Amino acid sequence: MFTGIIEEMGKIAGIKRGAKSAILTIQAKKVFSDIHIGDSIALNGVCLTVTSLDGNTYTADVMNETLKRSSLGSLKIGSNVNLERAMPADGRFSGHIVAGHIDGVGTITEVKKDDNAIWYTVEASEQIMRYIVEKGSIAVDGVSLTVARRSDTDFAVSVIPHTVRETIFSQKKTGDIVNLENDIVGKYIEQLLRYEGPNKKKEEKQSKLTEEFLLKAGF
Repeated sequence: MFTGIIEEMGKIAGIKRGAKSAILTIQAKKVFSDIHIGDSIALNGVCLTVTSLDGNTYTADVMNETLKRSSLGSLKIGSNVNLERAMPADGRFSGHIVAGHIDGVGTITEVKKDDNAIWYTVEASEQIMRYIVEKGSIAVDGVSLTVARRSDTDFAVSVIPHTVRETIFSQKKTGDIVNLENDIVGKYIEQLLRYEGPNKKKEEKQSKLTEEFLLKAGF
């Protein structure tokens, strides 16, 4: 689990592409204070497993499903990336619950300065927009942000100077693709409300909530 509070900007030092996969080599500093093979590190919001360590670089495998759902396929050698290690059990929860499992991508349609902040408007699919709530949380390239406004087709976030400086938001421009992860709570609630298991009809037939029962109970 992550919080969406980026620890540092790393850099892509190498890319080994397979037929439908890739192995990324990432150069970093801060995350190496406590990193081991098998650890999870979110890269631009995508949870990836550390597969090897060498000095100040580590590698991570990216499978086909991840390349299809995220913007990682567009990374190049030298690209800056947002990095966050998985949250320790005794850590401070400064952002919101981020799983590192991308729901899809969006496109930045406007970047607008507003005094000391910068507004980013992101266009996204209906599948993603349905979970976006004004003043709710969303992770954009792994950064925990508050939705300032939304429409049926896009949403906007207002980003403070510190976040812009410490993340790859400082390099974002109109037309860029970003990884999006909706607030996990809404997705779970929807699934529970919509779920109709194989035993649902059987349970309905065996239900004791009958008209007779309600009359006896005084309803």
